[in-house]
Amino acid sequence: MTLADYLVPALLYIGVFFYAAGSLGLLRFQDAELRLHALTKADNVGLGFVALAAALHWGSVAVAFKIAAVWLFALMAAGATAQLMARRAKTAAERGTDR
Repeated sequence: MTLADYLVPALLYIGVFFYAAGSLGLLRFQDAELRLHALTKADNVGLGFVALAAALHWGSVAVAFKIAAVWLFALMAAGATAQLMARRAKTAAERGTDR
């Protein structure tokens, strides 16, 4: 067996751990800003580990660049979405509504 045969499952397990940590943070934290921080940061790191495992599994440089591009787009989208959601939560908190 090669090093990649051991490394790919390890990276997947690490990625799943970060996904679980982000989901737990979403459920456990009290305010919207902390929830968004836990979810976006942990999920992006988890996606990075899963993307790295997928790139190693397929072993092609072209596939690795495509996976890296998807990961970068997900990073940008998560940041923008979290910013919009935090702004909406702040506005709702100032008004005294929770919608």
